[in-house]
Amino acid sequence: MEFLKPALRIDVISLFPEMFDALSSSIPGRGSSKGKLVVRTHTPRDETEDVHRTVDDAPFGGGGGMVLKPEPVFKTVERVKRQHGDGRVILMSPQGVLLTQKSVERLAELDHWIVICGHYKGVDERIRDHLVDEEVSVGDYIVSGGEFPAMILIDAAIRLVPGVVGNAETVASDSITRDLLDHPHYTRPAVFRGWSVPDVLISGNHKKVETWRRQKRLERTLKRRPELLKDASLTESDVEYLKRHGWSMRHGDR
Repeated sequence: MEFLKPALRIDVISLFPEMFDALSSSIPGRGSSKGKLVVRTHTPRDETEDVHRTVDDAPFGGGGGMVLKPEPVFKTVERVKRQHGDGRVILMSPQGVLLTQKSVERLAELDHWIVICGHYKGVDERIRDHLVDEEVSVGDYIVSGGEFPAMILIDAAIRLVPGVVGNAETVASDSITRDLLDHPHYTRPAVFRGWSVPDVLISGNHKKVETWRRQKRLERTLKRRPELLKDASLTESDVEYLKRHGWSMRHGDR
């Protein structure tokens, strides 16, 4: 992938901005130190006018939980846009479109995001209808707020920026990146508690190693995530290998 901008700027709207200190570590931290990633946090509490800095209220119509008010969220996003330009506004939400590697690649090509982290019961629907460009979900489960999902999205994207991960081949071969799960990995010692590394990996025959790895990716995907095979780029030999291992799903016109 090629990137037109030297850095990906992400402005995060959160009631708990201190949580994003974790992004100073590991790959996101490396991206920041190399000037490839800029993350800035903003709290809607700064846009409130009452002494309690109120950002939530009870839902109309009754029911449990508290809902994030529209005024402070709108004001925060509008201030960010005035200061740093328009960015794609993303709401982290279990009601959003499920995050995939393809959607990460699409978002990583942008140069500016504004990420809204919901909390409590959720956000006022007018935020969703009139402020947000897209909603993103990291899975069909509920967590306390959008902060951890936002960090997952940020981490997934920054890995794709050239120069952040030292070995680009590592990124390209990750599970899901090529529509298949990853093959098994082994390192020294060759024998551990009686369990040996497959002979092919220490044979020195690079062609056989690549064939073994491809076949293991196919096997693992068939066993764990067979639905991925429908859209995977498969060769005729891949298809024949899968059929020998019980694959009955029709793939295109093969």
